[in-house]
Amino acid sequence: MIRSFSRLILCLAVAGMAHAEGDSKRAANTVVLDETGVKNLRIETVEVEETDFEATIFSLGRIEAIPSKVAAVSTRISGRIVELKIAPGDTVKKDDEVAKIESRQPGDPPPVIPLKAPLAGMVTRVDARLGDPLDPEKALLEITDLSEVYAVARVPEHQAGRMKPGTEAHIKVAALPNEKFKGELLRFGTSADKESGTIDAIFRLTNPGGLLRAGMRAEFSIVMSKRSDVVSVPRAALQGESSNRFVYVKDFDLPNAFIKTQVQVGEINDRFVEITNGLLPADEVVTRGAYSLSFAGASSVSLKEALDAAHGHEHAEDGSELTPEKKAAMEGKKSGAAHEHEHEHEEEGASPMWMYASIVLFVLLLISLFSKKRGIADEDATAAKPNEKEEQ
Repeated sequence: MIRSFSRLILCLAVAGMAHAEGDSKRAANTVVLDETGVKNLRIETVEVEETDFEATIFSLGRIEAIPSKVAAVSTRISGRIVELKIAPGDTVKKDDEVAKIESRQPGDPPPVIPLKAPLAGMVTRVDARLGDPLDPEKALLEITDLSEVYAVARVPEHQAGRMKPGTEAHIKVAALPNEKFKGELLRFGTSADKESGTIDAIFRLTNPGGLLRAGMRAEFSIVMSKRSDVVSVPRAALQGESSNRFVYVKDFDLPNAFIKTQVQVGEINDRFVEITNGLLPADEVVTRGAYSLSFAGASSVSLKEALDAAHGHEHAEDGSELTPEKKAAMEGKKSGAAHEHEHEHEEEGASPMWMYASIVLFVLLLISLFSKKRGIADEDATAAKPNEKEEQ
C-alpha cells in the first residue's frame, strides 16, 4: 500500500512538471500579433485536409503551336497589295477580310480581289508590305489558332517508360507566373536526343484567352502516381531545415495567435508536402507570411495579454492558468516586498518543477521514516516473544 501511494504521488508530480514544461514551451512557440501585424505580414491560412497526393517528376520544355491549327494566306493570281488590314498580333475571325490584291489582268480599273482568313486565330506573321507584288507561290501572312497548344517536355528516357497517354502534368510558364495550366500526354516524339538522354513528351492543353504563345519556356510537374487520404499542406507552409521542419498553426482559441509546430514530412511535390506526424485535419496552417513569421521575433502582443483578453481572467506570464502560488508571486513582485520574501514566492510560482520535485522528495522522506519505524517496531516485537516463553 505504501509503495502504491508513493507511486501515485510520483506520477502526480511528474504530470505536474510536464504540464508546467508544456506551458513554458507553448509560450516560447507562440507568436501573437495585433491586427496591424497580421496585415503587414499578409498572413493567409488554409485548412489541413486529407486529399489525393500526387507523386511527380520535374521537367523543362517549351510551348509549340499545333501544326493543324496554323494556316497561310495566299492568292491564286499575280498582283500587288493595295490594302493590308491586319498586323502581327491581331486577332481575326474566320472569313474576315485581311487584305486586297490588285490583279495584273488587264482592265480599267484592274480587278481587285479580297483575301479572307481561312480560320479564326492570331496573325502570327506578315511577310509583305503595302504595294508589294504577290505571286501564287508566296504566302502573304500566317494565322495561328491558339485556343489549344502543345507543351513539349524533355523527359529522361527511363522516366518516359513509366508514362502512358493520358498522363497529366501541371505546367508553369515563366512569362505567366500567376497562371497555372494542366495538360494531358498525347504522345512521345519520334526520336530521342542521344546527348541529353531525353525524349519529347507532347502534352495538349487548352489556352483560354490565348495567353500561351509558341516558343515560351515551360516547367512541367508530371504526375506519376496518386495516393488517397493523405494529410498534406501547401509547400509555402513548410519552414525550417531538413532536420527541423515546422509549420505555424493558427491558435483555435486566441485571435491572431500562431503556434510553431514541429512536423514530420513524407513526399514533396511541386505544390504540396505530405505530413506524416504533427498535424490533424481541420488545423489551419499559415501559407502566405509563414516565412516572415519565423523571423518575427518577439510577439507584438504577449501571450498573457492575449489570454487575459480572450478568457476574461488573469493568466501567468507563460500563458498557464494562474494558481494561488503564481498569483502570490506576481503580487509580491508588484508590491516590492522584501527580497527574501519575494524570492520565496518566485520559487513557488516561477519554478513549478522545483516545487513538484520538493514535494516528491518530502513525501519519499516521510515514507522512508515511516518504514524504518515500522521495521524497528517489528524487531522489538520479535525480540519480546522469546522472553514471554521463558517466563512461561
